[in-house]
Amino acid sequence: MKDYKRSYPLFSLCGLNCGLCTMRIGNYCPGCGGGAGNQTCAIIRCSLQHGGVEYCYLCEEYPCEKYEGIDEYDSFITHRNQLKDFEKVKKIGIEAYKSELSKKIEILNYLLANYNDGRRKTFFCLAVNLLELQDVEDVMKQIAADDDSNLTLKEKAVLAVNLFKTMAAKRNIVLKLNKKPKKK
Repeated sequence: MKDYKRSYPLFSLCGLNCGLCTMRIGNYCPGCGGGAGNQTCAIIRCSLQHGGVEYCYLCEEYPCEKYEGIDEYDSFITHRNQLKDFEKVKKIGIEAYKSELSKKIEILNYLLANYNDGRRKTFFCLAVNLLELQDVEDVMKQIAADDDSNLTLKEKAVLAVNLFKTMAAKRNIVLKLNKKPKKK
């Protein structure tokens, strides 16, 4: 929306981790209130009608009907953790959450620079987003321990993917976007 600005666009008004989104990484989306290219958003309009809250969880009407079924389907980024992440922010505070998100973004950028064989961006974004920071850090330690400098990029990618899948399976997390079924 025109002239709508946010102080921290890497965590959206509605609870998406924009810093872990393929669209943001590819510079296709500036995030809500991110400037040029920003699309109109019903949640931004709602925020402005409710005193300009920085995050929906700060609104006295949260969670409202906009959050009913929000985690059933994903867009370019997973929606599965929106409500859970808001609860985490309420528990640990926004600054601690931003710190965790920054660490996840740093790890994601490292993965994309060193383990992406051209086909893993969405997978790594999803894995880093859905797994807890400690689990992601544990996987990164395992990657470092198992990474042989003689591995090809494709072999390194497979190594990283398999380690993330193993961790996700331990946590009963499916590392695939939940696409909305097409209407017939």
